[in-house]
Amino acid sequence: MEQIISIVVRNQPGVLMRVAGMFSRRGYNIDSLAVGTTQNPEFSRMTVTMEADEPTVVQVCKQLAKLVEVEKVKVLPPKSSATRSMVLVKVHAGPKRMELLQLAEVFRAHAVDVTGESLTFVATGDEGKLKAFVDVLRPYGVTEMVQTGLVALERGDTTLGVEESRFQWPNGEKKTI
Repeated sequence: MEQIISIVVRNQPGVLMRVAGMFSRRGYNIDSLAVGTTQNPEFSRMTVTMEADEPTVVQVCKQLAKLVEVEKVKVLPPKSSATRSMVLVKVHAGPKRMELLQLAEVFRAHAVDVTGESLTFVATGDEGKLKAFVDVLRPYGVTEMVQTGLVALERGDTTLGVEESRFQWPNGEKKTI
């Protein structure tokens, strides 16, 4: 079962390596990973997806909570979370340029680069929509593609915000561990 884990961490060098290292040391596979700063620049939010059963995800959360830089960990309920990914796809356009542009409109994708014989599209949405978009473009000749990891927020008024760290950090100094 796909699990979405939201992790709020201190925004400092090495945190991503420590979190990813925790997964690899214990033999857990990360299916998707996205990291970005939060409304408070002292903290970043990681969204990790993994295939795991309930006991495994509970164990992962306990292990993550032991890391000093991790402030909060929460498993997001898939049915009550807003989730999105993004894909950039470069396609050989040739004489089918207008056909490709019309096709992209169906998926609410936008051309972000139109040069020579190629078109580059950006699309956002859930995994199914993005896969369908790429599958429709494949017969035209996908020459390059990249997809982001999943980002997610729980729907409603529930938040995973952190106003201040659960630890006392020296002012102006970065804690290294």
